[in-house]
Amino acid sequence: MTRSLEQAMRAFQPALPLGVALSGGADSCALLVLCARRWPGQVHALHINHGLQAAAVTFQQHCQRLCAELNVPLRVRSVQAVHASGQSPEDAARIARYQGLLELAQRQGGDPALPSIAVAQHADDQVETLLLALSRGAGMAGLSAMPARWSRGGLDFYRPLLEVSGSDIRDWLAQEQIDYVTDPTNVDERFTRNRIRAQILPVLQATFPHFRDTFARSAAHAAQAQALLDEMAAQDLLGVRRERDGLPTLAALQSLGRPRQGNVLRFWLKSDFGVVPSTAQLRELQDQIAACATRGHRIHIKVGSGYVERRGALLTWYNPTVLPH
Repeated sequence: MTRSLEQAMRAFQPALPLGVALSGGADSCALLVLCARRWPGQVHALHINHGLQAAAVTFQQHCQRLCAELNVPLRVRSVQAVHASGQSPEDAARIARYQGLLELAQRQGGDPALPSIAVAQHADDQVETLLLALSRGAGMAGLSAMPARWSRGGLDFYRPLLEVSGSDIRDWLAQEQIDYVTDPTNVDERFTRNRIRAQILPVLQATFPHFRDTFARSAAHAAQAQALLDEMAAQDLLGVRRERDGLPTLAALQSLGRPRQGNVLRFWLKSDFGVVPSTAQLRELQDQIAACATRGHRIHIKVGSGYVERRGALLTWYNPTVLPH
């Protein structure tokens, strides 16, 4: 069920001091003001300058003015979000942004390290994420959309406004007379998210007025199912690993049914190497494992930035640009 801003903030209980990711846009400005009012002297704003557009200077200047008005310390980091081959610019920017936030959360001179960071995605962002996952044919992990809380690099991240609609946030900003900067790319319908926001969300609102609640409930069900799959995969991985080096053995993998085998392979690649195979790559890998009946059968399949390879009775993954091969 969607919440009001007041309800969302009452439910938000982070460890202090708190970092708030501040872009200068409407949602992050609202979150910073709400947090600064609730925990005066315990909030630090964190601004990432991607330098990807001329408006980046305007955004940073607005963040500086707002933080000065609120008497909130502002930490700024510029990042270079260069996307690799096969990687979208949006994904590269997201990775650079979160790495920058982790660095800004570290102790800065006389300022403390920050154990918690809040980011301002809201209920409409969650719907957009779910629709994008559906358009890609995502599995349970993608259909889980965005979690309200997660950990990365030893810090706790929160999305306290994830059950608040975007229109409620903007109504509150207007009522409080709080200025923000509008990102010019947010109305550029060459970007899929913007087309969803401009063309699909109004139709959903007219047809299914409670779609934010029902979509969020579906995402929560998917997240619960994914947690169960991960728990099973962790147990299965212990069973297929060779004790000496932790690599999975082909014989143990072949003893599993195909759905369970695919689950543990996906979990192994993500947990050990941080790579996620596509559906086609996973299917090819499983076909090769099934066909692996002789000592000379070769497995060499591209996954992420590296390759899954057979080495004797084992499977491994390596990145030829990082590890010697």
